[in-house]
This record gives sequence, structure tokens and C-alpha cells, in this order.
Amino acid sequence: MASITNIRTGLATRLATISGLRTAATMPDLPNPPIAIVIPDNVRFDDTFHRGMDTLTFRIFLVVGRADERMAQNSLDGYCATTGSTSIKAAIEGDKTLGGNAFDCRVTDMRSYGSVLISETNYLSCEFVVIVYA
Repeated sequence: MASITNIRTGLATRLATISGLRTAATMPDLPNPPIAIVIPDNVRFDDTFHRGMDTLTFRIFLVVGRADERMAQNSLDGYCATTGSTSIKAAIEGDKTLGGNAFDCRVTDMRSYGSVLISETNYLSCEFVVIVYA
């Protein structure tokens, strides 16, 4: 299995292909939107015999500014699309090996679309689930 660090970095690198989106492979103390933060969530070991493959789950926490609610929602909607230049799914799945760190990966879910309070500031956010086979 590739290291969690390498896979996390590979995901952040793929997300950085979206113009104007900041990315973080580790959780920042104070996010600066728009930002996609890669968070390891779960590792299931030994999905094939003799340590052949593990299945890792990551969450991508996406935060956008909310100064103008309509623009924030339109921006978030673009990131949630399945295709297009700002699509999180399309960016990650553009290299399913994550720079050679995985056998395959796919974005399976978008969830938790709504407001989030960070350091006394309201933002709009959502979360993506990414399954990585490594």
C-alpha cells in the first residue's frame, strides 16, 4: 500500500488542477476559501490476499466564501458537478492512480451541503467521499 501521506498529497495535487481553488493535504488552522482540504477517513486492510491491496476512504472538505450567498451557492454547485473545469469529481478522476500512488480511485458521494461556522465566520461547504484502492 502507498502511504496515506502520498495518497493525500496525490489527491491535493489533482484538486490543484482546478483554477482558483486552494488545496490542503493537511488540515489548516484557518482555511482561506475557496479551499479543498483532504482528510483521511478510513482504511480497510487486506482486501486482497497477501497484502495485495487496501481500500482507503478520504473526505474532501470544500469551503467557499459566503459574502454573497447566491454567488457562493453557484460556486459550490460548480464544484459539485460531475463534469466541467471546476468539478471536484472530474479533477480527481483525471488521474485515477494519483500520480502512481494508487491502483484506482473514484469520487462516490457529495454530502453535507450547507453552512459551516469556522472561527466565527459563516462559510458554505460540502464534503466529497473518495474511495482509493492502493
